[in-house]
Amino acid sequence: MDLNRGNMKKIRGLILFTAAVCLAVLKIEVLLKGILFLLGIVRPFIYGAAIAFVLNIPMKAIEKGLFSKMKNPKADKIKRPASIFLSFAAVILVIVTVTVTVVPQVTKTMMELGNKIPQFLVEAQIWLEQLFASQPQLLAMLEEFDPAKMNWDSIVNTVVSFLRNGLGNVVSSTVTVASTIIGGVVNIFVALVFSFYILAQKEKLGDQCRRILRAYCSQRVYDRVLEISSLAGRNFGSFITGQCTEAVILGAMFVVAMAVFRFPYAVMVGVLIAFTALIPIVGAFIGCFVGAFLIMVDDPIKAVWFLVLFIVLQQIEGNLIYPHVVGNSVGLPSIWVLAAVTVGGSLMGIVGMLIFIPIVSTVYALIREDVNEKNRKT
Repeated sequence: MDLNRGNMKKIRGLILFTAAVCLAVLKIEVLLKGILFLLGIVRPFIYGAAIAFVLNIPMKAIEKGLFSKMKNPKADKIKRPASIFLSFAAVILVIVTVTVTVVPQVTKTMMELGNKIPQFLVEAQIWLEQLFASQPQLLAMLEEFDPAKMNWDSIVNTVVSFLRNGLGNVVSSTVTVASTIIGGVVNIFVALVFSFYILAQKEKLGDQCRRILRAYCSQRVYDRVLEISSLAGRNFGSFITGQCTEAVILGAMFVVAMAVFRFPYAVMVGVLIAFTALIPIVGAFIGCFVGAFLIMVDDPIKAVWFLVLFIVLQQIEGNLIYPHVVGNSVGLPSIWVLAAVTVGGSLMGIVGMLIFIPIVSTVYALIREDVNEKNRKT
């Protein structure tokens, strides 16, 4: 009787699962809209959790380095708030340093470029005059052009229609951009507050998650979830540490190389490339574009040589330093680091590049553990 009852439960569960899958397939558009709606609601909390996870790394280091030897009750009360404050301050300091180093120089270069535009226009005018003088057929084509034959009514109607529609589009676009900016600012504020609470009460939150798992899961599932979570946490933390180390190495390489070959803006370009290199593999290209632009305004020939230098250093970094530094930090072979970056970038862009390396590392470790276990049994 109990066996039949158990079978009936399994059959009922299978029927419900099949019905749910069929309903999801038939109403896939509604399901996707619902998922996107829920993601929009929880997005600031996801961002807050991500910020908390990243800041937890320096926070733990600060707690161990500054407060490990302080055993009095006052130190216990202030070490967590002080560590959180110092972690936020360190990140803000890095952003401010990059901004102060890069933005004034870019602004100055843009002003210099603006001052050079009138001279460029004069030179362009002289060049066009010489071109027309050396190409009589161009003058003949211009002389054959008769403005009286053009349909000016059609041109005026087209311009008026464009302005009417364009003005409406500009207004709607302005409203959309303003609402997006306001929503982004609110999301950032909520994410920062949420991350602060996570960091302040991470032990309590961890204990609550473990209690929920223990209440609703078997002991085997509970142990396995904790094991995978711990492995994933170590891999993500090691990846962030390795990515920051690699960015510092690449920035230092550019500062030294540019100083040796007497390129201008060596420190500024090195700092910018180190900051943008936090994006795996492709981030340094952003710094390369800005650096090449700044150097081009001073000396176009040096800008070309800077691109050559960038290609050389990027090849060294991408094929030798990055796979070993980041790969070793997450326990992933170099070939799989490159594969993870390629696949993650193709599927999810920059976010995919950032998260696929630790995800692939976790899956790699689990598969390796399972394979070794099966080989031991055989």
